[in-house]
Amino acid sequence: MNRKTKLDKIFSKYIKQRDGGQDYFKCISCGGVKPMTQFNAGHFWSRRYMSTRYCEKNVNGQCVYCNFHLKGNIQGYANGLIRKYGKDILVELEIKKNNTTKMGAFEFDLLINEYKGKLKK
Repeated sequence: MNRKTKLDKIFSKYIKQRDGGQDYFKCISCGGVKPMTQFNAGHFWSRRYMSTRYCEKNVNGQCVYCNFHLKGNIQGYANGLIRKYGKDILVELEIKKNNTTKMGAFEFDLLINEYKGKLKK
């Protein structure tokens, strides 16, 4: 497994632990309370933007329906981000998204270790 795939898995587990409950979670986009079997680590800005791919504010618990069937339910997601982080979050993420980020083995390994540590807490 390459480092990016490994980090994706560990980061997603962290988001699930952070935003999920024992049996249910609240979707950032629709606000619905859903069973954990419907949990996705949904990205506001697509994973193709490396500068926000592992940004904790950009990735939140989202239901499968909003993430896949509603193509992210972006308007609902934006409203959920504002409720969760405040009115300036959309500008903050827009600025961060436009930054150029190149990650090598060292950066991936640092983040893998960081999120492994966060999972243990």
